[in-house]
Amino acid sequence: MAEQKPNIPQGQINIELSEEIAEGQYSNLAIITHSTSEFVVDFIRVMPGVPKAKVKSRIVLTPEHAKRLLNALEDNIEKFEQQHGVIRFTENPPNVLPMNFGGPTAQA
Repeated sequence: MAEQKPNIPQGQINIELSEEIAEGQYSNLAIITHSTSEFVVDFIRVMPGVPKAKVKSRIVLTPEHAKRLLNALEDNIEKFEQQHGVIRFTENPPNVLPMNFGGPTAQA
């Protein structure tokens, strides 16, 4: 007997979310690096007083998808701020660690 596939309308995708992934990972530091063909975003959890931190998740994106992510974040932040007010940066954010890994980087 042939396996039945779910009836998904054209142009839509069925996305599965496992229980483990649905729990998420807390991150308070993101380090972004790039090459000519990809962007790498490392999400890290840094704890006060602990000199070592682990990358909790690494996402690799094509440049086009990185720009789509940027646009989606900008859109969502705008909607959030319309509902909840402007997100403000702290005046003196803590300088956690030197962030020089030898390549082009940015922090978020």
